Amino acid sequence: MTHGAQPQSARLGSARISSDPSRATCRMASVETAAEHERILREIESTDTNCIGPTLRSRPASAFLPDSRVTPDRSDGSSRLPPVTSLHLKTGNARDVSVYDGQEHGLFMEKLDARIRNHDREIEKMCNHHFQGFVDSITELLKVRGEAQKLKSQVIDTNRRLQDDGKDLTSSMEELQQCRVQQRNIATTIDKLTHCLPVLEMYSRLQEQMRAKRYYPALRTLEQLEQTCLPRAGQYRFCSIMAENIPKLRIQIRDTAMSQLRDFLESIRKHSDKIGETAIKQAQLQRSLDSSVSTQPRALISRRGRKEAAAAAAALGAGTDSGGQGGSPLSEQDSGILDVEDEEEDDDVPGAHDLVDFSPVYRCLHIYTVLGLRDVFENYYRKQRRKQARLVLQPHSNMHETLEGYRRYFNQIVGFFVVEDHVLHTTQGLVNRAYVEELWELALSKIIAALRTHSSYCDNPDLVLDLKNLIVLFADTLQGYGFPVSQLFDMLLEMREQYGEILLKRWNITFRQVLDQDNYSPIPVSTEQEFKHYTSQFPLQDPELEKLPFPKKLPFSEFVPKVYCQLKEFIYACLKYSEDLHLSSTEVDDMIRKSTNLLLTRTLSHCLQYAIKKKNVGLAELVQVIINTTHLEQSCHFLEEFISNITNVPPDTANATKLYGTSTFKDARHAAEAEIYTSLNAKIDQFLQLADYDWMAAVQGGGTLDTSDYLIDLIAFLKSTFSVFTNLPGKVAQTACMSACKHISTSLMQLLLDQEVRQISMGALHQIHTDVKECESFARAGPVAGFQGDTLLLAFSDLRQLLDLFTQWDWSTYLADYGKPTCKYLRVNPHTALALLEKMKETSRKNNVFAQFRKTDRDRQKLIDTVIKQLRNLIAQHHA
Repeated sequence: MTHGAQPQSARLGSARISSDPSRATCRMASVETAAEHERILREIESTDTNCIGPTLRSRPASAFLPDSRVTPDRSDGSSRLPPVTSLHLKTGNARDVSVYDGQEHGLFMEKLDARIRNHDREIEKMCNHHFQGFVDSITELLKVRGEAQKLKSQVIDTNRRLQDDGKDLTSSMEELQQCRVQQRNIATTIDKLTHCLPVLEMYSRLQEQMRAKRYYPALRTLEQLEQTCLPRAGQYRFCSIMAENIPKLRIQIRDTAMSQLRDFLESIRKHSDKIGETAIKQAQLQRSLDSSVSTQPRALISRRGRKEAAAAAAALGAGTDSGGQGGSPLSEQDSGILDVEDEEEDDDVPGAHDLVDFSPVYRCLHIYTVLGLRDVFENYYRKQRRKQARLVLQPHSNMHETLEGYRRYFNQIVGFFVVEDHVLHTTQGLVNRAYVEELWELALSKIIAALRTHSSYCDNPDLVLDLKNLIVLFADTLQGYGFPVSQLFDMLLEMREQYGEILLKRWNITFRQVLDQDNYSPIPVSTEQEFKHYTSQFPLQDPELEKLPFPKKLPFSEFVPKVYCQLKEFIYACLKYSEDLHLSSTEVDDMIRKSTNLLLTRTLSHCLQYAIKKKNVGLAELVQVIINTTHLEQSCHFLEEFISNITNVPPDTANATKLYGTSTFKDARHAAEAEIYTSLNAKIDQFLQLADYDWMAAVQGGGTLDTSDYLIDLIAFLKSTFSVFTNLPGKVAQTACMSACKHISTSLMQLLLDQEVRQISMGALHQIHTDVKECESFARAGPVAGFQGDTLLLAFSDLRQLLDLFTQWDWSTYLADYGKPTCKYLRVNPHTALALLEKMKETSRKNNVFAQFRKTDRDRQKLIDTVIKQLRNLIAQHHA
């Protein structure tokens, strides 16, 4: 529907109209529809059949008006037009309206039938006009067909007669042609066979050589076949096949030789430990024959040159004789390792290189040289050997657990470099010195790193010593082949420090066991054999003891000879490690002395300190420790002589290291002495704890006081103890006795001044005065020899003067002479006197309830107050 028709359609849908105007409108629509049908028919006649569909659906919207029929609408009787359907916008202001929609279909079909009938009548008129000419043409055509059939029969008959006549001639010509061809082929064959037979013979020889695995002669045959025989033979199929096979055969020979080389490399990788074991056996044999180890390059291989020449000649002979066998071919199982029996019991150990068949290397080298691929072969060989070197140099994770692990590791390395050294000297340029030295530098760094790592896990000195001997043998073996091994010996010197630490740990355990098992008693000797037994273990020089009859006692206990023997064992262990390290006697002596000093100053010193500090060690044991350390100290110069004898270095050499045993044993002895003093004082304290003084005791009128029971027991203990000190050095016994007396005096003084004792009576002071007299009597009796005069009494002088001052109540003298060198109470401290007077003042004040009613007590109290005041003034004056 067009834009102009839209208002009309809207008016038709919304208005109610009468019947007359409706019929007029329908007539207008019929006229327009007829015009549109006419237009469509014209388009159908002039348009392609593919476009009929759009034509039938296209007409102006004005041509489609509502039907003249109306339908009633609603209840008021009005009518409305039917709706217009299937209207689609196409172009311009027109809509697509199908001729099949609405009531136009019948009208359009009537017009279409009428138009068809008109065209049929026109066609019929045209056919009637031209019919006679068509009939004449058909009649002429039928006549021509008959003549054509006759001509075809004649041609077929002629062709049949011609074929029959030419059969004999054709057969004769074919026979003649075949004979000529055969004659020419025979002549050509005879001519060419004279050139081809040498090629075939040469190729047959080549196949035979390939089957026999004589590859080097096969290469020579290939060269003759390619350069001489094939060009003469000419271009034939079998020649081209041979020419095509020649590169394949070369590749086959090359691959086969390379396969044999791979088998050889794999075999020597697996058997490198066997090769190295044999080389190390040779080194051991050489060392056993030499008085000292001498590392002359290549001195270990006595039959080396002859064997290498024979091996090289055998390998070269395989390629120079093209007509013979040229050496025995290798089987599939040929591994490059010859079957040589182990001859451990025989003195003639086979050479390490004698175990290896190097012919695969020589053969492959010659083949690649002929093929012009020597550089390829050299690069491949070196690359593969570098890979194998890395595998050989990789140690097992548990290598450090047993010596066998180290031995396999060294055997593999030695086997690897024995093979490389042999290849270096029997081939011209396959490997060079720079390449071998590069591999050795790589190996040396990895070997040292591996040994440092794995040896650090070892805590067994025997294993370390065996490892050291194995490394020395390993180094000597490789040095015999010309490899520098100085870094290995430097590493062995580093390992010596570790070995020394392990030895110190073991000897620490040994010393502790010896000290723990010792009874700390002098050794009883009943017979001369026993005496010689102990004197052979320890250098005892005591003429007085030798004169004594049996049975008798050695002054020291069991641990002295045991410790001395262990010191010598340690020195032997250090010496064992220093052997075969190519060190001078002075260096060995210095190493042993330094290690022995560490043993003395660290290990033995700590063990002695441990034995001294144990809780269950008594005074008798401590005394024996002092005696033992004294004898060990005296034996140090014998140890120095022992070291000098085994190292052949005089002890008075300028650079010789001195042993520190003297200071070690002195320190131990001083520690034991200090422990004796401490233990003795602790025992005295135990007795003093039993002291039970009555601090408020009254003064007895007549008679003497008895000594306290605890003090009697204490003095008896001291007497028995000091009797044991007779074997001690004099100064030690005197110092112990003086220390004990001073400790008793100090302890009694502390009892008087104890803060918990707030009151002290004169009776208590008299009791202490009596006990101090007993102590002075003990000191005066001289429990330990060596004191001059009353030196031991000086330990009680402070307490004695204090008690005399109070018991005699001689304050006037004390106050008058205080500060003078000739003062009678020079050792009495005014602070101490003041503190004691304060306690006596409290006693007088609290206990004498009726003191104020007795003049004597009042006077005494006043006197105490006066003395206290004077003492305070004295202290204040001297403090200022």
